Amino acid sequence: MIDLLSEPWFWPAVAVIFGLPIVLLVLGELHTSMQRKGTPGTTIVVLARNVLAPLAAVIILFTQIPQAEVDGFAWAKVAATAFGLVVVVILLSGLNLAIFVTAKQGTWRSRFPSIFVDIARVLIVGISLAVLFGWIWGADIGGLFTALGIGSIVIGLALQNAVGSVLSGLFLLFEQPFELGEYIVTSAGKGRVVAMNWRATHLDTANGILIIPNSELAGGSFQNLTRASSPYEASDVYRFATDDPPHLVIEVMEQVASGLPELAPGSSPMAVPLNKARYEINIPLTSPGKQYGTLGLFRTRLWYASRRAGLHLDRDLTDTYATPERVRENLLRLAPRFEVSREEAEAMVDQVRLERYGEGELVQRPGEVPDGIRVIVEGMIELQVPAAQGAIVPVVQLGRDELVGLTALTRQAVGTSMVAVTDAAVMYFPVAIVDRLVKTRPGLARDIGTTIDQRQELAAKALDEHGPGGPGGLGASGGPAPLVNA
Repeated sequence: MIDLLSEPWFWPAVAVIFGLPIVLLVLGELHTSMQRKGTPGTTIVVLARNVLAPLAAVIILFTQIPQAEVDGFAWAKVAATAFGLVVVVILLSGLNLAIFVTAKQGTWRSRFPSIFVDIARVLIVGISLAVLFGWIWGADIGGLFTALGIGSIVIGLALQNAVGSVLSGLFLLFEQPFELGEYIVTSAGKGRVVAMNWRATHLDTANGILIIPNSELAGGSFQNLTRASSPYEASDVYRFATDDPPHLVIEVMEQVASGLPELAPGSSPMAVPLNKARYEINIPLTSPGKQYGTLGLFRTRLWYASRRAGLHLDRDLTDTYATPERVRENLLRLAPRFEVSREEAEAMVDQVRLERYGEGELVQRPGEVPDGIRVIVEGMIELQVPAAQGAIVPVVQLGRDELVGLTALTRQAVGTSMVAVTDAAVMYFPVAIVDRLVKTRPGLARDIGTTIDQRQELAAKALDEHGPGGPGGLGASGGPAPLVNA
């Protein structure tokens, strides 16, 4: 027994027999714990458990075998080489995890291009292999490095133009003047960055993917729209008739633009007059990518708003919808609703008008005092209540012959909005006509008051179902219900 303990291989063998299972057990438990907590770096632990620890045990055993070479092949050196390479891979993975993977957003580590990390990893692995072969196998690595140096010079001279382009792209990636998802403008075109690599940058334009070599971007100038200090402004020019009052045109254009869904929060659109009855609109947007759709929606809504205001977009002097015949037809149909005789309706034809609204357009804004009552003759209009944190709560959809703007009678500002959910047409009764009608028709005034109360109840119910947070930060049950218009 004493002779066995004195053998040089005994204690290394004991260390492998008992130590290896313990190390594997500890690493297995560590891997399970990290996986359960979602901690990064589990692959490093798996590599150490499945490869590094067994290789270490094999090396220990091989070093204790007097004849470790089988058929002239040094298996101990092979195991040592593999062990050294795995150690290098684990160290590189750990370094990458500590520096780049866990980097906080916005730091230089998060902006560091991954291609540089990959290149550095390949170089370090190559150098480590050369050192391992020189140290373990006794290879002459000096001659190898000399050959590689001379070969690199020859290849660099032959491919200097191509290498220069690649280096320009790499430096551009290192500087990172733009990131994925940002919008840039170059001499070749404008678009959103969807991909970047060592050779080229891919832009998503309105007409497909534009591929620009990084060398062109590095050698020229370009504009990053996303990183501007102020919101990106979409602009377009529209022409009206020379008889249209400029102040009215500007007011209508800015009012339409202020109701666009992609208008940047806290900003205001601006319209300016140009020569020859042309006007330019500038609309701050939430994103440059919204320009195309926003300008299309603006032009559509401007057409409706211009007709309602009596303006002539594109110098169009005709209106085939709001004709006197159609106004008279709808007014005679609505006369019983307002307790108006046919003769009285005939006398009112020149005092009322037909208005049209496009889908999604605001018929009435919160905070406005209605300038008259509107009766829906076509389409659907939705009553909405603003809630806390910018939420909009739908209350009810109004259809044909429903009234809008009932608080014109009390001259009070409304706390709700009216939005056309489809293309809609309304008959507009100025407040002067409404005042005259309710003074002589108590039943009409009573019906309007009842309608206001009903919609007030609907608004309160909608806010209760929505939850806490009504207008002004008060819930429907935590404060007075908002004043509802119709």
